[in-house]
Amino acid sequence: MESVVGKERSEAPGSSGIGAAARSDAHAAWLALSHFPSLDGLRCLSILPVIWHHSTPRPLAGPLGRGPLGVDLFFAISGFLITTLLLREQRATGTVSIRKFYLRRSLRIFPLYYAVLGLYVVRALALMPASPMRAHFLRSLPWYATYTANWFVDFAVPHPVVFAFAWSLATEEQFYLVWPTVLKLSRRWWAPVAFMLLLIAADQLAERGMLVSVIPWDSVATRVITSIATPICLGALLAYALDRPTSHRWVRLVLGQWWSAPAALAALAALISLEQLPITAVHLAMTALVGAVSIRRDHGLHALTNWAPVRHVGAVSYGAYLLHVSAITAIKGLLPAGMRQAPVVFVLATAVTIVAASLAYRYFERPFLQLRDRFRAQAR
Repeated sequence: MESVVGKERSEAPGSSGIGAAARSDAHAAWLALSHFPSLDGLRCLSILPVIWHHSTPRPLAGPLGRGPLGVDLFFAISGFLITTLLLREQRATGTVSIRKFYLRRSLRIFPLYYAVLGLYVVRALALMPASPMRAHFLRSLPWYATYTANWFVDFAVPHPVVFAFAWSLATEEQFYLVWPTVLKLSRRWWAPVAFMLLLIAADQLAERGMLVSVIPWDSVATRVITSIATPICLGALLAYALDRPTSHRWVRLVLGQWWSAPAALAALAALISLEQLPITAVHLAMTALVGAVSIRRDHGLHALTNWAPVRHVGAVSYGAYLLHVSAITAIKGLLPAGMRQAPVVFVLATAVTIVAASLAYRYFERPFLQLRDRFRAQAR
C-alpha cells in the first residue's frame, strides 16, 4: 500500500495514462490486502466505552453517557469486514460458499458464547436466590440460546436483565444469516446495494415511528425491523464501494488521505459531544473511520490503533464483551460501598476483563480459531 501512495505522489500533472495506471494499482493493492490490523485498534476503542457504560450506576447525561455507541462501532467494523471477505471470496471463486461461511462463523462465535451462557445458567440455578430477575433469565433462555433475544426478550422490566448484552450478538448473527445468501444469489452488482439501502430505510422509518400506521409499535414485526443495525449496513456498503474500481477511486480520494482517520475521529467526537445526538451522522462518521484506517496502513491514527497493547485488547474484544459484565459484578461485590464510584469500578473491571478475555482467547478460543483459519485459507 505504501508503494502505491508513493506512485501517486510522483505522478506528473496531466499524465492521464500514468494516473489511470496508479488508480488501477491502488485498487489492485486494496484487493490484495488480506488483513486490516488497525481494525483491532478500533475494536479496543469500541469495547472500552461499553465497559464504562456498565460500570456506571445509571445512564449518564452528555458525552459520558454515550458508552453504548461502542456497540455501534463494533457493528460498522463487522459489516465492513464480513462483506469485504465475502466479496474477496466471490471474486476469487465466482461464488460464496454458504456452508463454509457458517462453519467459520460458528467456530468463531459459538464456543465462547455458549460456554459463557452455560456459566450464567449454572450461576442462576446454584447461586441466585429465587427472584423475578432469576425467573426472567431462565424464561428468556430459549431466546438467548437461539440468538433471538433482540426480538423476544422483554427488556421493559423493573429489574436488571441478566445476559442483556446478548441483544447485540443476536443482531450480528441475524446479519450473518441473511447477507451471504443475498450476495450469492445476486446476479447484478447493484442488487445487494439496493437490499442494504432498503434495510437502512426500513430501520430509519421504524425507529422514527413512521410505520406505526402499518405495523403496531409494540409488535414483534416492529422489533424485527428496529433490530436492523444501520451501522452494519453502512459498513457493508463501504466494503462494496471499495470493491469496485470506480467507487473505490472516489472513496479513496476522501478516506485514503493521511488526515482522513484523525478527521473522522474528530468528527465522531464532536458529534458525540452534542446535547442532541445526531445518530445517523454518528453512524456515518463511524463508517468513515473504519474506512480511513483500512484503506491505508500509514494513516494518521496508526500510532494509536497499531500500538501493541491497543491491538491486543481489540484482538480479545469478543471475549471482553462476553465477560465484562461478570467482571463488573464481581468488582462491585468485592469493593466497599464507599469505593464503588464508576471510575474505580471501570479501571478495575477493565483490567480483570482484559486478563480474563486474554486467558479465554489463549486457552479456549484459539483451537477453534485455528480450525476456522484452515477453512478461511481454503476459501481464499
